Amino acid sequence: MKKIAITGPESCGKTSLCQALAQHYSVNWAKEYAREYLSNLDRPYEQFDLDFIAIGQQSEIDSVSGAGYLFSDTEMLVMKIWSEYKFGSVSEVIQILFENQKFDLYILCDTEIPYEFDVLRENPENRKQLFELYKNELEQMNVPYTTVTGTASERLSKAIEQINLL
Repeated sequence: MKKIAITGPESCGKTSLCQALAQHYSVNWAKEYAREYLSNLDRPYEQFDLDFIAIGQQSEIDSVSGAGYLFSDTEMLVMKIWSEYKFGSVSEVIQILFENQKFDLYILCDTEIPYEFDVLRENPENRKQLFELYKNELEQMNVPYTTVTGTASERLSKAIEQINLL
């Protein structure tokens, strides 16, 4: 099974792209666990919550089975960058999960699509800055990645083109 991570800052189209890819290839996909966790939290989240989110996300990824492809809406790069950006450090749990994750391709979603307000989102002003953090980290990781831009259909076409090259 080829594993593809859909990554990038919040409100950049990760979930929409992941759903569209899973539908295109008729496979299951790993949903973003943070939404489930934070929706059930009755207080503001703290840094230690990110460990529970990371473990839940990894469980979500590990639970997807089937042939062909696995698409993951969020992974440990998101957790690492968010923890560094929001709290100034990364826990050992997230660091270990990050170092051990293996994807065949990362698809980085650019931020030119309009920000959509959501009570779980908190960074409408600095998405481009965060995008650059993702891009720099992917380059340092020396992993295969591509950036998708444009409309939803343009992003999907570019993603499919890159996935088919695997």
